[in-house]
Amino acid sequence: MPGSIRITSVMDEAIEGATRIVFVTPSHTIRAVARIAQSSPSFDKRAIIINAAKGLEERTLCRMSEVLSQELPIPKRRIVGLLGPSHAEEVSRRMPTSVVVAGIDGEVLREIQSLFMNEYFRVYTNTDLIGVELGVSLKNTIAIAAGICDGLGFGDNTKAALITRGLAEMKRLACKMGGREETLSGLAGVGDLIVTCMSRHSRNRHVGEEIGRGKKLPEVLAGMVMVAEGVKTTRAAVRLASRAGTELPIAEQVHRVLFRGKDPRRAIKDLMIRKAKKEM
Repeated sequence: MPGSIRITSVMDEAIEGATRIVFVTPSHTIRAVARIAQSSPSFDKRAIIINAAKGLEERTLCRMSEVLSQELPIPKRRIVGLLGPSHAEEVSRRMPTSVVVAGIDGEVLREIQSLFMNEYFRVYTNTDLIGVELGVSLKNTIAIAAGICDGLGFGDNTKAALITRGLAEMKRLACKMGGREETLSGLAGVGDLIVTCMSRHSRNRHVGEEIGRGKKLPEVLAGMVMVAEGVKTTRAAVRLASRAGTELPIAEQVHRVLFRGKDPRRAIKDLMIRKAKKEM
């Protein structure tokens, strides 16, 4: 860690004098951490809040910006998401990376873009916060499916089909919730989907791979130190899709494998023998 960074577990110290506060805890802890932050005498109500967590809150189905807006006395225009295909293992080694900062206020977005952008970390702005947040969340479920295919020993044909049809599911739900289809064709959609489905760093792909090899979810999670956001997101995504009246065949099969003990090979077969349809 750079010597200029001071590490603390005391919230008052962490946010003292901070006008830009970045939330990077797992998505299921964002609400609790936000409550602690807003109750701190060091919290500045004029701050810009930058979320980097990817996921949907399982109980409420809220996106992370919605959770932060509910818990912090901050106008919605000063809550943004810094999201995209960015494995920390590579960013820390200064490997070229591009992400998106998303929010509803162009001026705030440009400020955060300028704050984070450098020669190895390129930041684009996007005013479709809904699409960006759903894209980076839903791709984790598809990544679990990709890992299952890897664990079962399937090849490139299978992975290509899964990523493509997974993206179609992501677009379908994001648009239903008010996002823009073109956002899912960008860094927060197809970009994050590719890196999470393909990378050796992907925790969600790892979970799926272990399940494809025959392990059960509790056993896989017990052997992990880091959090696989896609497990909780899968539950939330299936419920959100049901509420919105949207079909997510891949996510539904992943849900059955993770939480109902369905055989992964049977789940893949059931996806393949679904009623024939037009692609578009």
